[in-house]
Amino acid sequence: MQIIFEKSVPERHGVSLPCSDVPARHTVAEKYRRKTDAALCELSELDVVRHFTALSRRNYGVDTNFYPLGSCTMKYNPKITEKIAGLTGFSALHPLLPQLRRGGMLTQGALAVLYELEQLLCEILGMDAFTVHPLAGAHGELTGMMLIAAYHRDKGNRKTEILIPDEAHGTNPSSAAIAGFSVRSVPTDPDTGVLDTNTLEAMIGEQTAGIMMTNPNTLGLFNPQIARIAELAHRYDAQLYYDGANLNAILGKFRPGDADFDIVHVNLHKTFATPHGGGGPGAGPVGVRKHLEPFLPVSRITKRTDNTYALNYDFPKSIGYIAPFYGNFAVCLKAYAYILMLGGKGLIEASENAVLNANYVMHSLKNDYHIPYLKTCMHECVVSAKNQMKHGIHAIDIAKALIDRGFHPPTVYFPLIIKETMMIEPTETESKETLDAFIIAMKEIAAAAKETPDALHAAPQTTPVGRLDETKAAKDMDVNFTG
Repeated sequence: MQIIFEKSVPERHGVSLPCSDVPARHTVAEKYRRKTDAALCELSELDVVRHFTALSRRNYGVDTNFYPLGSCTMKYNPKITEKIAGLTGFSALHPLLPQLRRGGMLTQGALAVLYELEQLLCEILGMDAFTVHPLAGAHGELTGMMLIAAYHRDKGNRKTEILIPDEAHGTNPSSAAIAGFSVRSVPTDPDTGVLDTNTLEAMIGEQTAGIMMTNPNTLGLFNPQIARIAELAHRYDAQLYYDGANLNAILGKFRPGDADFDIVHVNLHKTFATPHGGGGPGAGPVGVRKHLEPFLPVSRITKRTDNTYALNYDFPKSIGYIAPFYGNFAVCLKAYAYILMLGGKGLIEASENAVLNANYVMHSLKNDYHIPYLKTCMHECVVSAKNQMKHGIHAIDIAKALIDRGFHPPTVYFPLIIKETMMIEPTETESKETLDAFIIAMKEIAAAAKETPDALHAAPQTTPVGRLDETKAAKDMDVNFTG
């Protein structure tokens, strides 16, 4: 497909307007004005429409295809929530509008949504208070680390360290480090696939400010030792942090607050079906137990005795502002609508179907791929290209071959503790027919690894751009430019 400049034809225009009969008045100084016209492409309106429509057909997204990215929960986003977010009463608001005015209310509906979403999240996760300010999951992690720092500072504790499992999401150590903590990695028990609790007990001490955990973890396995881990943390007044990236597996089955987690962040764009990918917007609300509530960021929404809502800034121990205004309101609104539509029963069914789908995929592939932990997984499963490496085929080759078969690849090479990892998360929104088609493609690739491995090395061959050297930009960096 040609780029749009290659289609340009001199003197071709999309629209013709008569010359202006009003004298031009330039507000840009002469030295900054162009001496020649910008070198834009010259096309008719029809040319432009067809070009970008054709490009749009090459987009890959949840609305068009299966997107089994492990740990990312790329599930279908219901269009009704987009309609709700587009309602004029929400979309036409400005965050600087006054909350109340004589004779009427301006932002009470929006404040009610945020307040009630906080209450719903408290119920779902077993927390005492929530803030919806954080603008993404990693931003929620950073907020959580700042809360831990504020808590220890207020108590006069001299704690400097955060303990994090070696299979954790990469943003965990980054968030802790940005908040000023040092980070130590706790190994996974190779026999169970979950945090090695004995090693944790040996590592934890008076210097430990907190422990960050994802449960189920990035191997898709639920840790049955949470009670012991919580006891170890609180023995030293360390705070237990729950990375909610994998919450989609346990809705209605397990509440982090009930298991003595002190802080949790929630990825609304994963668990509650708001848009995900393309850089955002995301949302990462943070919930806390009662003892951490004084440190939550401002402003906070309070409900008055007359059932109106107001913004309260009177929290002297607060960590302050962590985002402009009140978070990504439209994303929060979509999650609020999604929760209300599904209700408690629907959220439980969503998690049950997500777990069922992941186990179906894992067991369907167990004879073709190495399964590091062949036991009941949660919402995602990890398989390995260990068997295919005997034929010179790596996880990256399998990922590229899936593209040729019309599927987006799963997450590869994460978590790093498993060689040649492929992490597959089918989510609850995919049908058995879709999963079967994906499984057939994976089996075909496993067979090709034995019979025609060179073909897999050349994949993908059906895309506009073939296999790229994914490290060339770093190896042959060219930072020269002309301006």
